[in-house]
Amino acid sequence: MTQSPRSAKARAMNDTALRAWIADTLGHEPRDLALFERALTHGSYGPNHYERLEFLGDRVLGLVAGAWLFELFPDEPEGKLSRRLNAIVSRETCADVGRAIGVATHMKLGKQARDDGAVQSDNVLGDVVEALIGALYLEGGLDAAQAFVRRAWDDRATGQAQAPKHPKSALQEWAAAHRCKPPVYTMGNRSGPHHAPRFTVTVAIPGRAEASAEGSSKQEAETAAAKALLEKLS
Repeated sequence: MTQSPRSAKARAMNDTALRAWIADTLGHEPRDLALFERALTHGSYGPNHYERLEFLGDRVLGLVAGAWLFELFPDEPEGKLSRRLNAIVSRETCADVGRAIGVATHMKLGKQARDDGAVQSDNVLGDVVEALIGALYLEGGLDAAQAFVRRAWDDRATGQAQAPKHPKSALQEWAAAHRCKPPVYTMGNRSGPHHAPRFTVTVAIPGRAEASAEGSSKQEAETAAAKALLEKLS
């Protein structure tokens, strides 16, 4: 079906805005704009969505971040580097990067997914950021992907003098140091649509205290609950 002059003009304006955003945000002039549009498209919108690019971008991010940390912290052992890497590549961190660079403005989602709040889902935002890294790698190679990651993740990689300790590990150590029983995690409700689920988890140190938290995955909810309990115990 032939586009009307108005819709063709609107499409051209959208393409121009997207090209400018990619150039400013990713530091790359896109040759194949459709590749980056795919990275920004959720499965609810159509069959040409971001999942394959997210698969690739996840691996590229891990490689770039791992090499960067190896360079930044030459005296740290593998365990500390792993904790730093896990923090950098976590879904929560990727989603935070997505919010910082304005990904939501350019995402394509089906009406139901948008109405359900998928545009603010850590899972969706994190996946889109990884998909953009995948697209950037395919067009610009490892150097382009590395330049973007080092710029967008800069404070997250260099801003902590000590390797971050995972909240679940920190809570386990607190319990042992205070001669308490180990933390017990209990799965609560699962709510929300399939593309933007919410999980509730309660963690308790028997006889001392407990805390509950939500997350977009069971692991994320457990981490948030452990963090909340540590704050309550401190």
